[in-house]
Amino acid sequence: MPAVTTLRPNAVFSDADWRDLTRVSPWRGLWLVAHAWIVITASIAMALWVGHALAWIIAIAIIGGRQLGLAILMHDGAHGGLHPTRSVNNVVGNWLCGAPVGSQLHAYRTYHLRHHRFTQQPEDPDLPLSAAFPTSRLSLVRKIARDLLGISFLRQRGGILIMAVRGLAKPRDGMNPVILRSIGEFLLAQSVLAAVFATLAMALGQPWWTGPLLWWISLATSFQLFLRVRNIAEHACTPTGSADPFTHARTTRAGWVARALVAPYWVNFHAEHHLFMGVPCYHLPDVHRALEQQTFTGRMTIAPGYLAVLNQVSAAV
Repeated sequence: MPAVTTLRPNAVFSDADWRDLTRVSPWRGLWLVAHAWIVITASIAMALWVGHALAWIIAIAIIGGRQLGLAILMHDGAHGGLHPTRSVNNVVGNWLCGAPVGSQLHAYRTYHLRHHRFTQQPEDPDLPLSAAFPTSRLSLVRKIARDLLGISFLRQRGGILIMAVRGLAKPRDGMNPVILRSIGEFLLAQSVLAAVFATLAMALGQPWWTGPLLWWISLATSFQLFLRVRNIAEHACTPTGSADPFTHARTTRAGWVARALVAPYWVNFHAEHHLFMGVPCYHLPDVHRALEQQTFTGRMTIAPGYLAVLNQVSAAV
């Protein structure tokens, strides 16, 4: 099928406004990355210091939300939105954002730009994330349960690790070097983080393994759930058509709880991102306001919240 239709920026913005919106700050993206790691580290420290089960549960939710935040910032880096210097953008996006949560920036960039070109078309590599919807409530509950029990994580990571082991054992079988590189970077990042969080745990008088355990439990449970909700909200059950750029994605209104968990760093402005993918994430609210002022939002798919989206996509089928 043909690539989806894009919208010319001058249909909405003046040349001066467009330059401001697409200008990549040398510090804002780096601050957002630092913010994610500060929140993660503080949450681990809080849970270990309090020592109560409820503190662990709260920490796991917050950490999973910031792990999603790292994935989102890696996505921004794939668009060159973390830093104006390409090498800095790529290193930060890959090693401080992508590798810790199992993504590889360079491979993701190629994959993701195809998603933008063929959004919700048969050629879209992300189509399987939304094609299963609408589904039944029971099916959605099962998906959520698999996420929270770590089953989704084990299926994804376990299969990839098995492939990597086989590829290393039999290199002539043609194991994809990109997958091997991604796994190697993921394991290296986990080793470094384990050492850092183990040191933090011991500094707080706790067993060394409790710090890394909090990170890994979050990565295997809450991160998986929040990633699923984000993926559902962005494209599932949207009236996407190649001819209308305003229909390529869904924007979801997000309160402070949603922003802390499933919508960090303005990822809920996804329709705006698909309209103008060169805009860094911190300028997406400005794009939304401009579209609203010019009454373009009436042509967009905008949900009142994430629960409303989940209700919509889990109608009986």
